[in-house]
Amino acid sequence: MDFKFTTLETCPAATGVVVVIDVLRAFSAAAFAFAAGAQDIVLVSGINEAFTLKTQFPGALLYGENHGLKVDGFDFGNSPSELSRQDLTGRRLIQRTSAGTQGVVRSAQADRLLVSSFVVAEATVRYIRQLAPPIVTFVVTGVIYERDGDEDMALAEYLQARLREQSPDPAPYLARVPRSTSGRIFADPAQPEFPTADLELCSQLDRFDFALEVTRQAGLLVLNKKSQL
Repeated sequence: MDFKFTTLETCPAATGVVVVIDVLRAFSAAAFAFAAGAQDIVLVSGINEAFTLKTQFPGALLYGENHGLKVDGFDFGNSPSELSRQDLTGRRLIQRTSAGTQGVVRSAQADRLLVSSFVVAEATVRYIRQLAPPIVTFVVTGVIYERDGDEDMALAEYLQARLREQSPDPAPYLARVPRSTSGRIFADPAQPEFPTADLELCSQLDRFDFALEVTRQAGLLVLNKKSQL
């Protein structure tokens, strides 16, 4: 198994099995939404697109962010700690974020499309091993807005090591999350709109035992959990 690394700029060319990574916070939040009972999550690029889809699916809930902040009119922000307190049983969610969902939408040539974060790392590894692809491409979405994206690169490198049948100490990889450009924002008490609780939840390794896969359904990009691994 070989590996490639791309960013939001280069992921449109990625084919085969593509793993879109957003540790802080899109795909950590998605995992917590599924743990709270969500039925599925439709991933979109635009804010107006999210509102339009809600008119098609009246019971759907909108969540996500624009430049890190909750969008006016959305039901929730892109916050794992907020979503973990909800009862989302059987609800369809629509998620829009500035990095994670952009990576999914742009990876239009992928044959199999997964998303990942540290909270579902080992489940992602098991699912990729099951697929047994010759090449895996990691989309490091955090390289955006002059941020280093090292929280996402840390996960990509950790997944690569696990897929190579290595048993790395996860501590150095997890330590890169709060030290990353984005991580330092969440660690700053002067910026309460970026909760420290989210940073803590996003840094929990293997909290959930399911992978997350995107499928194309009637023109929508629909995220579901894959529990049977």
